[in-house]
Amino acid sequence: MTHKKALYAGTFDPFTSGHYDIVVRALNIFDEITIVLAKSPLKSPLFSLDDRTQMISELFEGNPKIKVEHCGGLIVDFAKRRGIGTIVRGLRPTGDFEIEFQMATMNKNLYKDIETLFLMTGSKYYFVSSSLVKEVFQHGGDVSPFVPPLIFKRLTDKEHS
Repeated sequence: MTHKKALYAGTFDPFTSGHYDIVVRALNIFDEITIVLAKSPLKSPLFSLDDRTQMISELFEGNPKIKVEHCGGLIVDFAKRRGIGTIVRGLRPTGDFEIEFQMATMNKNLYKDIETLFLMTGSKYYFVSSSLVKEVFQHGGDVSPFVPPLIFKRLTDKEHS
């Protein structure tokens, strides 16, 4: 029996309930999920890479099927080095398909052995994105329904520091 491993990559700033939903559902398909925090030169994060890594690690603490790491290069190179053959991506009905299809095709061209598995975002979270959560939070809105409680606590702690 082979050990099925996948990675789920993003900037996760912050990690939302939609992200959490994708990870939990992917665990029904894969034996191990590596959540990879990617550095994006185009985004200015609310939380540092170390803070995001620590928060997500804490969120999934005690689950041996989940690893949390970060990567500064191409995700396909990370996957190749770790022997991971599948990238999990969430799809929302908000125009994600074209961008995700383009990214999956590029990844396949860069690493022929990689597959991308798209999971439809749960209906409760299809409109939620990290950038929207961040914007609502920075304008004083209640984002507690859109992020796991641990992440909400870290957001409010950051606001008061």
